[in-house]
Amino acid sequence: MTTTTTLSQRLKTETAVLHERMHELMAQADPFASREGYARFVAAQYLFQRDVEHLFADPAVKAAVPDLEARGREAASLADLADLGAPVAVEEALASEGVRMPEALGWLYVSEGSTLGAAFLFKEARDKLGLSETFGARNLAAYPEGRAIVWRRFVAALDALNDPQTQDAVIEGARAAYERFGRLLQRHFAIA
Repeated sequence: MTTTTTLSQRLKTETAVLHERMHELMAQADPFASREGYARFVAAQYLFQRDVEHLFADPAVKAAVPDLEARGREAASLADLADLGAPVAVEEALASEGVRMPEALGWLYVSEGSTLGAAFLFKEARDKLGLSETFGARNLAAYPEGRAIVWRRFVAALDALNDPQTQDAVIEGARAAYERFGRLLQRHFAIA
């Protein structure tokens, strides 16, 4: 009996090093040490979410991802920057310009995975900085129906993709998204 590796399993395994790098960069950035540092994190988050939400316009992405319209945190990040009195990061070019299906699903995997992991970040923003889902930490708040339910629905959509070439392309998209967010953290926190 052969065991089939799902796309979500491959993504977890084949991007593990990049995922760990995000943890290391976040530890170096220490965004919850002050509201000013946290605002730098939100600025990076805004640019990344802008890249991700650009992908929502692709009809193939809309067809592949259930409840796509409920995802994304660009507007939440903008509102948080306003709450914090922080400037909106300006960057003309979208890093996701030219990204199409199936690579776009890799970008969404990174974004949705960060939403799942944001439960811990939200707690830090609340406990250390006095922020909430209605002030300053909207970008870290859970979806109305909960993080886990939305994540499972997304993973089910990914795991429906069985073609190895399609899976490889999704993984490449995830790698590009991890690299993009890593560069944003490095830039906003002056990390070498």
